[in-house]
Amino acid sequence: MRRLRDFRDEAGSAAMEFAFAIPVLIVMIWGIFQVAMVLQASAGVQQALGEGARYATIYNTATNARPTDAQISAKITSSRFGIRNGTWSTPVIDTSNETSGGYIDIRVQYAVPTNFLFFQGPNVTLRQTKRVYTQTA
Repeated sequence: MRRLRDFRDEAGSAAMEFAFAIPVLIVMIWGIFQVAMVLQASAGVQQALGEGARYATIYNTATNARPTDAQISAKITSSRFGIRNGTWSTPVIDTSNETSGGYIDIRVQYAVPTNFLFFQGPNVTLRQTKRVYTQTA
């Protein structure tokens, strides 16, 4: 009779359920945090690319020229925000269609490392491209 009563005793069952559930909960919260970091990096890349595209559309009538590729690249690099833990590649400015099509393509790439508590996750590579229509003389 005593053994049957021991199996029905539920004292401490809530603590055991909590002990099983808390690691899963912590890993889920950490995973959400990692996804948020990737989304923040994506927003930073998009912001920097937009600033570079706006800067590329400036046309100086005194010199009859747009900003140089190096100036556009420097503007993009200086405009990025919230992305400091990854690898930022130098922006690529493709001017092959500037004379025929009147536009340039600007490409940026950023690799974001992910870290899940007990193991290193894969790098997420963000690539963005913007087409900028420019004025020619």
